[in-house]
Amino acid sequence: MAIIFPLSTLTRKLVWDAATLRRSTLLAAVYQKRFPAQDLCAAADFPMKYILVTGGVISGIGKGIIASSIGTILKSCGLRVTAIKIDPYINIDAGTFSPYEHGEVFVLNDGGEVDLDLGNYERFLDINLYKDNNITTGKIYQHVINKERHGDYLGKTVQVVPHITDAVQEWVMNQAKVPVDDDRKEPQICVIELGGTIGDIEGMPFIEAFRQFQFKAKRDNFCNIHVSLVPQPNATGEQKTKPTQNSVRALRGLGLSPDLIVCRSAKPIEMAVKEKISMFCHVEPEQVIFIHDVSSTYRVPILLEEQGIIKYFKHRLNLPIDDQPSDLLMKWKKMADRYERLLKVCSIALVGKYTKLSDCYASVFKALEHSALAINHKLDLMYIDSIDLERSTEVENPVKYHQAWQKLCKADGILVPGGFGIRGTEGKLQAISWARTKRKPFLGVCLGMQLAVVEFARNCLNWKDANSTEFDPDTKNPVVIDMPEHNPGDMGGTMRLGKRRTVFKTQNSVLRKLYGDEMFVEERHRHRYEVNPELICCFEEKGLKFVGHDTEGNRMEIIELEKKFLECLGLSWKLSNQKRSPIFRGSSVPPRVFLQAYETFTSIPWTVACSNWDTQCLLTTWM
Repeated sequence: MAIIFPLSTLTRKLVWDAATLRRSTLLAAVYQKRFPAQDLCAAADFPMKYILVTGGVISGIGKGIIASSIGTILKSCGLRVTAIKIDPYINIDAGTFSPYEHGEVFVLNDGGEVDLDLGNYERFLDINLYKDNNITTGKIYQHVINKERHGDYLGKTVQVVPHITDAVQEWVMNQAKVPVDDDRKEPQICVIELGGTIGDIEGMPFIEAFRQFQFKAKRDNFCNIHVSLVPQPNATGEQKTKPTQNSVRALRGLGLSPDLIVCRSAKPIEMAVKEKISMFCHVEPEQVIFIHDVSSTYRVPILLEEQGIIKYFKHRLNLPIDDQPSDLLMKWKKMADRYERLLKVCSIALVGKYTKLSDCYASVFKALEHSALAINHKLDLMYIDSIDLERSTEVENPVKYHQAWQKLCKADGILVPGGFGIRGTEGKLQAISWARTKRKPFLGVCLGMQLAVVEFARNCLNWKDANSTEFDPDTKNPVVIDMPEHNPGDMGGTMRLGKRRTVFKTQNSVLRKLYGDEMFVEERHRHRYEVNPELICCFEEKGLKFVGHDTEGNRMEIIELEKKFLECLGLSWKLSNQKRSPIFRGSSVPPRVFLQAYETFTSIPWTVACSNWDTQCLLTTWM
């Protein structure tokens, strides 16, 4: 859900963009073009190729970005690529996780609540994944137990080996065949990321499953990429290889031998270190790849390609591809170079509850960054803990309180993302009220939209006790209520999830114009509460117009403030690295910044604000 407040003096500095996301092109390269390498593989008929990405030494080393980059490189060669993420936790899915546990919960078209790495896969590869592309220990055990209850094992003793390991292999082989591209053709490459690190007790059944699977798939169809850390202690300044040696030794002891060792480091690794890893880890020097910290993740595919990974995969997996860089990778390089040359900055204040960990709002950050990049700006995203904006903080810690408000006031725009629970809501309401009264550019997503409705009710309708039933079940003015289908007894999978259709009620809608006068839009949702439909008329009498609703006409999802710049969306919008929206420009305001926002692979269109509303759709290429 989202809400945006009007611009006044800032219209000359910041203008927001909206568009038809389905036809958008964000990054330089779009897979709509057919490169010569793609023609080479179009008619190729070969067995499914599996690439397993494992990690060692520490978690969070960047396996997801490595896996996504490998998929991007292979897709640039004309191959159809899919991805699977394995999370060894016992939870069925990520839906009930605190964002501090694993970062944001990423929502898929089919309503799957999954790990944020699947968002990286979708953005890098321009594909649509499904909930079964995220395997968890909980899903596997639930699947096996259900089969046992059904009698499928015919009275056998059900064990980790072979029943759990067989279930993992069967799941991977079946899901690898599911089409994820718009052409609905079966994938040719499946990139599998195994979460955690080698040696974790939770991951042992999966390691054993792939030890067996490598022989079932045959050598030409399976390879293992091991991502490890090469630390450089400040005391000596020397890059240490022992952690990588131990990690590879542990992996081999479990029955898997790495075909490529990807070494993560803070600085570029010296050639002597590469030779040492090659010697002690029993691989050729060309099988040791270095990925050091870079200015942006856009450079990772380029680093991999420069070290000959295309040529290696061509021979190792017997792929019918050209080992020369494709046009797509060349455009990736241009885009990465352009990112580093940006000088103009746009600052956005993100007022949230989980600001201590940036992964909690990973998709929001990525969408803003992509959109800023598209119009030659660098993003300065300022995280503000909503509690720091509350009056109680002014009493307890005045310095923190005034610093938070200073950051909020100097931002070019304000974003309040989704969340759950009452903690920090008063601070968000204060930020929303300030944005509305000061005509500051503002976007609220999910809870941010709900609180914007609460703020409007309290200060414009004079309902001082207006609230959401999530926070005050006994409020006399419940402007936000839980949805009828919500089951208060269960938390997991009980929200309104996945791709939904929103229908425009009127042609007189700012957002509809920005969508090219489409009658409806289809985007992703993740919310448990909605605006109270019985109170809609009260809001509309005061100028808050509900211009979009669900297909049944019961659930209000798009709101615009009459004759002013205000839009509320209860949608989860999709945006990929390869796509960006057409740019709409107000004729009376010279636009300088166009931004789009993200919420769990949800991309909220920011729109254009101008005194005389007159828009022209300009589908541009930013290269």
